[in-house]
Amino acid sequence: MPDAKIPAETVRALSPGSQPSPETGAHGESGAVGSAPPVISLRGICKAYNIGTPIETEVLHQIDLSLPQGSFCAVMGPSGSGKSTLLNIIGLLDRPSAGTLEVCGEETTNLDDRALTQLRGHKIGFVFQYHHLINAFTALENVMLPMLGAAGFPTPAIRDRAQFLIGRVGLTPWQDHLANHLSGGQQQRVALARALAMNPALLLADEPTGNLDSRSADSVFDLLTQFNQEQGTTVLFVTHNAALAKRCTDRIEVVDGHIQS
Repeated sequence: MPDAKIPAETVRALSPGSQPSPETGAHGESGAVGSAPPVISLRGICKAYNIGTPIETEVLHQIDLSLPQGSFCAVMGPSGSGKSTLLNIIGLLDRPSAGTLEVCGEETTNLDDRALTQLRGHKIGFVFQYHHLINAFTALENVMLPMLGAAGFPTPAIRDRAQFLIGRVGLTPWQDHLANHLSGGQQQRVALARALAMNPALLLADEPTGNLDSRSADSVFDLLTQFNQEQGTTVLFVTHNAALAKRCTDRIEVVDGHIQS
């Protein structure tokens, strides 16, 4: 089955310099770096609910955003400003009402659900405020899950990559522990390793440090920075933590459904 094959890059061991050198910076509509397409490019994105009814409400208004490979961009804004809606659209979990969205050069507006799922699974990783690990599985098994979903069966390469990522987040001694036997900081590091399992071009981090103490939050943020700098993984980091946002290469603010940079 063609859909069951994992691209070769998702099972190779990551090492410094294994991907092109990152070019950082969030841009407007023309934000490509050289000849490479932006990792994400939004043009005129709008999102409305209850369209055509008396209670129609538009929550995103003409959003333009372009992130080249290697960007590390903080997204800030008050609750209810549209941050989560924007992230859901970028993550291909929701569709815009108007506008276009390209992911790694592929226009997504007219893709069907199957194609969106495949693109999301291979190009985008997610880390949320809650880790969403499966408690009945070990840390290692949780990291293997995205690759198992793509391949349909376990292989030595899948296990090797999961072990490599567990090692990168400093949890090799705990790889065989059940998820609910880990601390909150450890669980979030497992979630980060799982998000990187398919070697995504884009990592969407939605308040990944929100439930952690300051020490654990710094540890998770440092890991995000490390993968961004060494692998060129583009990171979109939603946070209310101004101190962490200042450590990102770029910052944007979502206010009343508009982007301010």
